[in-house]
Amino acid sequence: MKNMTVGSPVRLILAFALPMFIGNVFQQAYNMVDTMIAGRFLGEQAIAAIGATATLYSLLMNIAWGLNNGYCVVLSRAFGAGDMGRFRRSVAAMIALNIAVALVLTALSLAFLRPLMGLLHTPADIFGQAYRYILIILAGMVTTVAYNACAGYLRAMGNSRTPLVFLILSSLLNIGLDTLFIVALHMGVGGAALATVAAQGVSAALCGGYIWRNYRAYLPGRGDLRPERAIAGEMFATGFSMAMMQAVVAMGSVLLQRAINTLGSAVITAHTASRRVYEMLMVPMSTLASADSTFVGQNYGAKKLDRIVEANRKTLLMELAWSLVSIALCWLLGRRLMVWLTGTSNEQIIQNALLNLRLSTACFFPLGALLALRYSMQAMGHKVLPVLSSAIELAGKIVSAAALVPALGYLGVALTEPVIWCLCAAFLAVSYVTVGRQKGEKYEP
Repeated sequence: MKNMTVGSPVRLILAFALPMFIGNVFQQAYNMVDTMIAGRFLGEQAIAAIGATATLYSLLMNIAWGLNNGYCVVLSRAFGAGDMGRFRRSVAAMIALNIAVALVLTALSLAFLRPLMGLLHTPADIFGQAYRYILIILAGMVTTVAYNACAGYLRAMGNSRTPLVFLILSSLLNIGLDTLFIVALHMGVGGAALATVAAQGVSAALCGGYIWRNYRAYLPGRGDLRPERAIAGEMFATGFSMAMMQAVVAMGSVLLQRAINTLGSAVITAHTASRRVYEMLMVPMSTLASADSTFVGQNYGAKKLDRIVEANRKTLLMELAWSLVSIALCWLLGRRLMVWLTGTSNEQIIQNALLNLRLSTACFFPLGALLALRYSMQAMGHKVLPVLSSAIELAGKIVSAAALVPALGYLGVALTEPVIWCLCAAFLAVSYVTVGRQKGEKYEP
């Protein structure tokens, strides 16, 4: 466990972020290897099939992930305040809510899967492969929810190292099972999906077992299982706020993917490949923002606002530094990465992938600021403004899908997210300073 209310903010954030960073790199590396195996052994259409429904799965998982992040904000504040009774009762509420959410999301997504794929305009030439892939992934959604809940519990207490170990094991197992199911057993994209579900299930079981053995004193006892209305209400409000924020963002991505799918399987392949690379490059930024969120949650609970201001300012500086590195990497190595990842010689795929990659990384600093401010404001209990920023993102993607993509083709797709990141970052920066002044908490440097 790590108490973040004392000591150097930058050192604490970096020390806490490093294990998460390594784990997220392994996870993204798995995604890239998964794409590479599919492309080289199953062909370009397999990459398109995986990518065509990726936003649908992201929508559902972002809801569950957002809820868990909200629950863990409540946990980190209780831990920072030293209120272990409240902490254990909050854990009990989190377990019950996660079980309910996982069951409901799985049932609804499976029941309406074919109509949803139709609404996404999934191309006919990849529909069968895409359906098999997403069906297996959604059926195993409970394993992902379980792992995120266990990892979030540990991180709320300042332990980011243990989730890393299980995430690395999961990623390595995933790659091994991918090779077995796709290369050796010829199970196609369904094998890739089955490998993902199995690896996540193993990771969740191991992480849960570790918590039971080592943190039993911090788990709810019989007296903590009775619902407490105030805690349940706070957890629901915070979790729902973060889930809505994530869901609104993901819904915009679904609508944008719908427009992308009308451009054909070659464009879907290019878009999927470029996202694999820039999502890997996003890992340091999202990890710093997440670590800062835990730091902010604990210090807000301890009422140490000066530490929050210092941490947020230095987190933004680190986001800026990494964005410059990302831009340089994509301009120097982007083409080689696209060819290596897809195994294609199709120049249209390579050029479209490069277009999206370079435009996206050019606006990485606004994205880093957006993530840091969203998570920090949520950790301080400001629920509405981060959701409004997500609504701006949704509106932008609706406009793009309806007007920009039909008019400009894939160039419209590549411009959409960078422009939105800039708008949302500006909105949250103004909101962050304004709300702090209104509350007399002076969040600005």
